[in-house]
Amino acid sequence: MSTGAIIAIVIGAIVLIVIVMAVAKRQQVRRLEQRRVERDRLRDESRIRGARADRERATSDEQAAAARRQAAEAEERSVRARQEQMAAQEHEARAREIDPDRDDDDRDDRDDRREHSDDHEVAGRTEQV
Repeated sequence: MSTGAIIAIVIGAIVLIVIVMAVAKRQQVRRLEQRRVERDRLRDESRIRGARADRERATSDEQAAAARRQAAEAEERSVRARQEQMAAQEHEARAREIDPDRDDDDRDDRDDRREHSDDHEVAGRTEQV
């Protein structure tokens, strides 16, 4: 082989190596760019999902607060209703006591029944405690 042919083969090999390296570098750059695009897409998706989660959490907290508020209002109404019921019963009892049209036998019978029911109430309360 002549020197010219050897030089041509070496130059051809160098050109081929340079071309292969350039193609490899271009593919590496393309892969890096694809990974960057994927990274950005995932970050955007993450932000969107995070915002949705925050919104859902806020809505849930608001609903829980509303439920607690309604439960407190219901408890307050229940207490007031019991107080009103007790007041109504006390007024009714007092009205029976001072009723001038009621005869004394009815009064004695009712007093006996009230004392007997009071005993049961006290016994019931001590059993609950």
